[in-house]
Amino acid sequence: MSFIKDFRTFMTKGNVIDLAVAVVIGTAFNAVITALVNDIITPLIGVAGHVDFSAITYTVNNSTFLVGTFLNAIISFFTIAVVIFLLLVKPAEKMAERAAKNKPAPPVDTKVCQYCLSKIPLKATRCAFCTSKLA
Repeated sequence: MSFIKDFRTFMTKGNVIDLAVAVVIGTAFNAVITALVNDIITPLIGVAGHVDFSAITYTVNNSTFLVGTFLNAIISFFTIAVVIFLLLVKPAEKMAERAAKNKPAPPVDTKVCQYCLSKIPLKATRCAFCTSKLA
């Protein structure tokens, strides 16, 4: 019974559920981007260069290499990378910068010894490192 209880606790943790949602959304996003590249972007590139990427193949000893499919995958990868960078990474950096700006400065509870430049408590009358009397 303990194993089932432990497993249920593990599965209901936020990290596992968040990861599952991320995988499902990522898979759906990948399908959308792949369709966009295969059905819209690649044909547009082909129109400009009069090339059909999906038809680019090479055959060596009855083995067919689907170079066009590979090019589509590369374009899909870079499209996904750019979208993630622009929609997730850059906004997250901006939010972190704003949070850092709005964070109050820590209270000053130390001072610097004028003789040895060590940090000492603000109320100290003598340096703990060089034993100098402080003004």
